Amino acid sequence: MNADLRQLAHRLGYAGLAPFVLGCLLIWLVDPREEDPYRFVRFATAAYAALVASFLGGIHWGLAFARGAADRWPLTWGVIASLLAWLGVLMPPHAGLAWLGGLLIACYLVDRRAYPRLGVADWLTLRFRLTLVAALSCFLAAAGS
Repeated sequence: MNADLRQLAHRLGYAGLAPFVLGCLLIWLVDPREEDPYRFVRFATAAYAALVASFLGGIHWGLAFARGAADRWPLTWGVIASLLAWLGVLMPPHAGLAWLGGLLIACYLVDRRAYPRLGVADWLTLRFRLTLVAALSCFLAAAGS
């Protein structure tokens, strides 16, 4: 990947943290007695975390096809990540946000094993940083729910 695309990927990755951080902050700042806004912020934060976890699983499909992987695990993991993310959205917000924070960490741990085999280990530093902020945001949001 050329340097310009790599830089863009980093910028977009960090920009993708904005909904996590904003959602976490709003959960702590919005008055829980204002039920509709409070419910919306909790759901929006959980839904975004689930979308990101599904995206992370889908990356494995793309890498498997692009690299011609003979292993079935990348395809299987892509579906598992999406199903686990969906469960997080179905849960009550305090539990779902904690579940999704854990799932984001699980996605990173799977990536740590899979990315070297798929030839993209150099992305793990960025993945770690993004996962750290996203998962911490989910855990703090769960605590505020």
